[in-house]
Amino acid sequence: MNGAGQTPRVQIVNDANYRDTYANSVQIRVSVWDFHLVFGQASSENPEQVSIQNQQGIYLSPQQAKALWNVLGQNLAQYEQAFGELNLEPRVGDFPQGAVN
Repeated sequence: MNGAGQTPRVQIVNDANYRDTYANSVQIRVSVWDFHLVFGQASSENPEQVSIQNQQGIYLSPQQAKALWNVLGQNLAQYEQAFGELNLEPRVGDFPQGAVN
């Protein structure tokens, strides 16, 4: 048994259905009880329309959502320190011309 103040050992095991997925779209839905994060892939055939294919929804308790917020904030700060500031607003020169695969 763990004594008072000791941190338990954590064992992480991937479920048989575990998989990694790329997402460039995250939608957040909030209720009194939870946060629902919906991850998907956005694509555009033309400038007038964007299509989003949702792939996975994850429900988080408000406490887990706040913990995720803290961890992401710390990691983003470290990333920007190493690689430079991330801008959320696209710049005209950032968009490739022609087909993108």
